[in-house]
Amino acid sequence: MKCMKMFVMRSLSLMVLFLFLSVGASGQQVADPNFNARVARPAFTRSHPSVLFDEAHNNFHTTGGRYKGFAELIANDGYRVTPNKEKFSEQVLKGHDILVIANPLNDAGDVENQMEDRPAFTEAECDAVRDWVRAGGALLLIVDHTPWGAAARDLGKRFDVDMSNSYTRDPTNYDQDYGALSAVIYSRENHNLGDHPITRGRNAGERLNVVETFTGQSIKGPSESVAFLKLSDKATDEPPSPSDAKVKPARTSAAGRAQGIAFTFGKGRVVVLGEAAMLSAQIVGSGEDKYRVGMNRSYIDNRQLALNIMHWLSGLLK
Repeated sequence: MKCMKMFVMRSLSLMVLFLFLSVGASGQQVADPNFNARVARPAFTRSHPSVLFDEAHNNFHTTGGRYKGFAELIANDGYRVTPNKEKFSEQVLKGHDILVIANPLNDAGDVENQMEDRPAFTEAECDAVRDWVRAGGALLLIVDHTPWGAAARDLGKRFDVDMSNSYTRDPTNYDQDYGALSAVIYSRENHNLGDHPITRGRNAGERLNVVETFTGQSIKGPSESVAFLKLSDKATDEPPSPSDAKVKPARTSAAGRAQGIAFTFGKGRVVVLGEAAMLSAQIVGSGEDKYRVGMNRSYIDNRQLALNIMHWLSGLLK
């Protein structure tokens, strides 16, 4: 009975954790100060690909904030990381190899006050990014559940990427220790890790076996895209419910959709992720209810996922 009580209490705590992740409770999510961002054998020791990390669009994740671990990891792998403080244009993007955008928002205020009909980027910015990628740039676009899916929807459309802007759950492939259907597991065992250089890596040591996402949306890319994080046929999307809604929106099937896709675009490359915490290294909650979320979890390969994504975008992985 005591063990059952402890299990129930832990499950409730974990459900609260994912509530924090879902609603974007910024005070509960901080970068893990103990995350090991060292890279034993950096990929780039002579040349150093230039990474422009967007921080000009009210981004929920920044190099000095919740994506500090990611920024430090890729810097230790040999990338030169520059925070971006300007609206996108041909001139701003010029000279950079990879553009990283993580959870942009429009200028309507904080997460809870976002206006769904107002995109994070202007039409001119979307065109500038599209043209830059087509000419040979590489884009890593990381967009979470609502309201981020709506904020980045116009940019996604430039690359024929559809964003559900919903909360995605998979009742057949979720982390049962967490007890949240939105903590989706992608593994060799459940066959939801698609075959791609990102999942294969350069050698057996870089091969991905288990990846976890932590409450995101589903996405669908163009026909030539490869879904390397494939949702199962039982996965569902739960649309956001307006505060004044009398009837809760119905869940829809997310079969055939994904939370990680990769494809070429003109001379460039694109990776789109439907969940952001997977490439973070965060501490969520406080006191006894603190949990690691992202690359700092020991039993998953999210740390290597981050490196493999960057290796493919930079052309190291063919």
